[in-house]
Amino acid sequence: MHAATVSDPFPSERHDHGRCVQTAVSRAHDLCARRGARLTPLREQVLELVWRSHAPIGAYQLMERLAESRGRVAPPTIYRALDFLTREGLIHRIDSLNAYVGCPQPGRPHAAYFFICRDCGDAAEIRDEELADALTRCVARAQFEVETATVELSGLCARCRAKTGG
Repeated sequence: MHAATVSDPFPSERHDHGRCVQTAVSRAHDLCARRGARLTPLREQVLELVWRSHAPIGAYQLMERLAESRGRVAPPTIYRALDFLTREGLIHRIDSLNAYVGCPQPGRPHAAYFFICRDCGDAAEIRDEELADALTRCVARAQFEVETATVELSGLCARCRAKTGG
C-alpha cells in the first residue's frame, strides 16, 4: 500500500510490490532502532505479511499464514505484534474491516484516510491537506479532543470500475 494524492490513490499495474515490502521492513528497522523499540523476528514477519498485499488483512488470516512457516501461533501473540506495529505507526487498523494495512508514512504522526475497494479489496491511504484542514477546523469548532482518527470510504477503484464498465 502507498500513500497517494487523491488523483492517484491506487498502485498502477506496473507497481513493484516486492520493493514495497522491502522498503516497509527497512523503514521499520530504522524507526525502531532510533526509538529503541524492539522489532522481533515475529513482529517483522507480521509486518511483511501485512505488506504482501494492498488489501487489509485480519489477525486470523495472519495466524494462518504464520502457521505455514512457524507452526501454530496463538491469537494473543498476533494481537501483541499488531498492537506494537500499530503503536509504532508502522501499520494502520481499518476499523470497518477489523483488519490491518501497512503505513506508507511511518514515523510521521498523521490521521489516516482510506479508500477501500469493495471489489478487489485493495485499500489506499490518501494524503489530502484540504481534507485534513477541514477536519481540523471542524474539530476545533466543536471543541472536540480527538484520540484516534481514521476516515474510511468504501466503493470501487478505477480498475474495478473499468472491469465492470462503470
